[in-house]
Amino acid sequence: MKKIFILFVFIGLAGFANAQEIGARFGDAVGGNVAIDGIISIGEFSRVHADVSFGNGVGVEALWDFLYKRIGGEAFDWYVGAGPSILFDDPFFFGISGEVGIEYHFNEVPIALGLDWRPTFWLIENTDFYGGGFGFNARFVFGK
Repeated sequence: MKKIFILFVFIGLAGFANAQEIGARFGDAVGGNVAIDGIISIGEFSRVHADVSFGNGVGVEALWDFLYKRIGGEAFDWYVGAGPSILFDDPFFFGISGEVGIEYHFNEVPIALGLDWRPTFWLIENTDFYGGGFGFNARFVFGK
């Protein structure tokens, strides 16, 4: 189990090396209250929004934002997505999270700020629905 845990953490952190936006997520994250937050674009209207958090175990989320649209001009975006959430702790948790959010990209500086909500349906260890998961994202944008 320990080798599998190390492998998942390594794969999760390696994904951040290719991130086009990287920063922090503050709020209710899987595994703690602060997470390393990264975004990898996989198309004009889709992306992967991933988090790794430490604290109460190690939490990993990899959410595919399959609807990613600009609001008005170039600054505001909104997105909807879903993906797996894993908490490596005792006990181990696995679930599916949804995500709804809005973010603002500054034109003058390469920074993005956002708010999101991630309800989670836990499947393994206990089958339960958690409706919390509100967070604030602050990320540095590469290639701007």
